Amino acid sequence: MSPAVKKRRAKQNRPAGKKAAGQQPIRVSVLESDPLRFVGLRTLFGRGAEFRVRSSTLPMILKALDDDVVLMTKNRGAAFYSGMTTLKSVRPDVRIIVTGAGGSDEDILRAIMAGAKGYVTDDASPAEFRQAIRVVHSGSVWAPRRLLATFIERVTAPTMTGQAKIHDGDMISNRQRQVLSLLAAGRSNREIATELSLAERTVKAHVAELLRKIGAPNRIALSVHPVTLTLVAIDGTSQGT
Repeated sequence: MSPAVKKRRAKQNRPAGKKAAGQQPIRVSVLESDPLRFVGLRTLFGRGAEFRVRSSTLPMILKALDDDVVLMTKNRGAAFYSGMTTLKSVRPDVRIIVTGAGGSDEDILRAIMAGAKGYVTDDASPAEFRQAIRVVHSGSVWAPRRLLATFIERVTAPTMTGQAKIHDGDMISNRQRQVLSLLAAGRSNREIATELSLAERTVKAHVAELLRKIGAPNRIALSVHPVTLTLVAIDGTSQGT
């Protein structure tokens, strides 16, 4: 058998989920007080090298910056949302996926409104769990499309008068428009800083100023605000001409 054939067969027989050499695994921190449930969640990811899963606590995640995605179990009532609010206030760029039993449309919407990037129910297949992690890690949101449409309606409805203030865009600097465009694309502060060769604290300052100028209550609402979408569309048209 020729070396080329052996190499091709070895590639075909490589276990699914094995990452190419040099590619870092997705680091997943699980906030789960029940050790048996944690073991169950961990088995969903198999033994491949694509994911590195560990049990964690809220204080640990607040201090450590080495996780890519955080899985939070929705089983603690009001304490759950309090914990998410605390986490997002200290680490606004953290990517959270909520998981739990059932999950009505209102449960999913409330989690996303609170800052989650995805919602996966307990009855989801292992493949769906893994795909949700990949999607959220890439910067996107994992939720049914119909609910994303409802979410956009809810966060923009109180500020739809912002459409009448589109000329306020004249007050937004070119750099802030660049930040706004990347924010609307789902980039984190750290990713925006890397893309624009800025310090992360500078990006945070730009975001805070954009929140004030556009009148959005938080960065999620800012990313889907009518003023944001219009400015991004204008910039895209200008770049294409």
